[in-house]
Amino acid sequence: MDIRFKPYVPTSILSGHMLMGDDHIQINSRYIERDGAPVLPVMGEYHFVRDSRENWPHELAKMKAGGINIVATYTLWIYHEEIEGEFDFSGDRDLRAFLLECQKLGLEVMLRIGPWAHGECRNGGFPDWLMESGIPLRTNDPRYMEKARIWYARVYEQAKGLFLRDGGPIVGVQFENELVDNAEHLLALKKLALEIGYDAPIYTVTGWNSKYGARIPVDEVLPVFAAYVDAPWDASLEPLPPSNHFAFDPTRNDTAVGMDLMHDTDADGWRLPYERYPFATCELGSGLQVTHHRRPIVRPMDAYALSLVKLGCGNNLIGYYMYHGGTNKIGRLSTLQESRATGYPNDVPILSYDFQTCLGQYGQARDQYGMLNMLHLFAEDFAESLAPMEHVPAERFVPCTDAQNLRCALRTDGSSGFVFVNHHQRGMALEDVKDASIYALDVEFPRMDVCGEICFFMPVHMELAGVHLRYATAQPLCRKGNAFFFAAMDGIAPEYVFDLPAGERRVSAEPGLHSGFDVEDIRIVTLTFDQARFLRRLDGEIVVGDMCNLYALGGEILAIEDGSFRYHRYMGGGFEAVCVHREFHPAMLTLEPVAEPFAPPYAEELSLGGARARTWHALHVTTPEGFVTIPGKYDAAQIYADGMLVADHYYTGEGWQMPASLIYGREAYLVTSEHKNDFYCEC
Repeated sequence: MDIRFKPYVPTSILSGHMLMGDDHIQINSRYIERDGAPVLPVMGEYHFVRDSRENWPHELAKMKAGGINIVATYTLWIYHEEIEGEFDFSGDRDLRAFLLECQKLGLEVMLRIGPWAHGECRNGGFPDWLMESGIPLRTNDPRYMEKARIWYARVYEQAKGLFLRDGGPIVGVQFENELVDNAEHLLALKKLALEIGYDAPIYTVTGWNSKYGARIPVDEVLPVFAAYVDAPWDASLEPLPPSNHFAFDPTRNDTAVGMDLMHDTDADGWRLPYERYPFATCELGSGLQVTHHRRPIVRPMDAYALSLVKLGCGNNLIGYYMYHGGTNKIGRLSTLQESRATGYPNDVPILSYDFQTCLGQYGQARDQYGMLNMLHLFAEDFAESLAPMEHVPAERFVPCTDAQNLRCALRTDGSSGFVFVNHHQRGMALEDVKDASIYALDVEFPRMDVCGEICFFMPVHMELAGVHLRYATAQPLCRKGNAFFFAAMDGIAPEYVFDLPAGERRVSAEPGLHSGFDVEDIRIVTLTFDQARFLRRLDGEIVVGDMCNLYALGGEILAIEDGSFRYHRYMGGGFEAVCVHREFHPAMLTLEPVAEPFAPPYAEELSLGGARARTWHALHVTTPEGFVTIPGKYDAAQIYADGMLVADHYYTGEGWQMPASLIYGREAYLVTSEHKNDFYCEC
């Protein structure tokens, strides 16, 4: 199978047209610049109000270790003004404290201020009193704009002095969310924010709509886009058709997101002028929230392939929703999750907002955490090369329904580039591709077999500190000084071809920690894929966890996983092993069947879709350390500790993991509702 790319036809870059930016950050039609240099930011969503304040430092440090440099967070109105006129920015709701914690860790912030947010929150984040006011919402009605003014002003009080211009972490502000057909209102919200005092270099709005993109105030805001691996909001109880997000289709608009809320509003021919903006994302689905009627499972390769494909299609702001899961709070007047009882098409758990994502509800790391970091490291170190490059499709476009042909794309500036390859399609097995030959620019790669679930990218004419790498059949990761790190792809032998003053040099590398070789003044290190997914840059050091996820806090290297751990620190010529001993006494769980001990306070969650029989167990754990797995097959499950709801879960076919500390030393009960096969479940 021969794969070639269409001729590269460069397009011009439009600059100076965006009505935003400052002396440090500018946005042109292709990429974001910082102090005149292209950058490729990585943004991850984490809702401070859906976690405990004492967790913020460690969880933010984990995000930073995973390659996130911008933390996106919603300010959910109902969390802060559940009762009209009574604002609460204390404790876990303390926005200013969260912003200061981000600043302390060197993380920037995209502040998503609504007023409407969605985020699977009750009323999309609107307080009940606003919903009941009779005011036309999400419009320029003066009564609504006055309420929005009060809300924006209160949020600004928390953020004042913490914008980038002040030396603070706030680099951007997002207005509204999924407002698809009201450019006038979006512009009014921006003007309102500026009047109050907001002053960020980047203002964003979500850009998706059913066909032609959301109606936005052109050049006033940056439209950001979404892509998810499944659609738990879809009404279907069957597997969905193959998603085009796993094909190298550069279309930015995801017509599936928010279709429960959207209508076709393009009758007069509106089309968002994509060519005026860089391709930027805010909701790449590194996970998914389950709904009561639809419970897909997000697998690590789903998330990795999705992000890699979008990068190959030209994505120049990598933004994830959610990157870190959380736990909803229960309000003074109601539960705060999205539900059909509030007029929404979905029921989601009362507490759990785990999202199956990189960092879970309780801070646990999933495999996509390390896999995606491989892309993030590259985006940080090689943005000046990659960001200006344009997407060039293969001569033959391979759609998502094609299980036989290899999917490829090229990003190039005409002289150098990167070949992106995806051999993963969620929900569909792809046939092994044997003896594939890829031609890019003037380079013919060695013939290779691409087998199993795999996706990667390879460099073409890459400059490495003055040394010309013609190509490599390995994926570039990052650099430290003149040492360059690559990842081997399973089943593909790493080969490097250099064009040197003395002539061509070819090197075949055996991947591993001791794979390093020198070429003139640089060193090349080729890690296995498993080693690469545990590589981190922490406080300027390159470290590789021994099958553990590392992060740094307070000058100390820590592991997310419990117990003792080992890692390897790069010391210039090679790696040295470091062992860290930590006491760990993992909890053992016992379940004792019992009669119903009390009427469950939130019984409505146990009877969604109709009455269901309930089963109770008393729970006991031996220590508060580690996670325990709740077994069984059920519809919904709740855990009460000392009479309080502390955890809940919809059955997905996979074990439910929860921290033993939630129930240790407490009178704890598990109640599950009857499983009736009336929802979509992958397992």
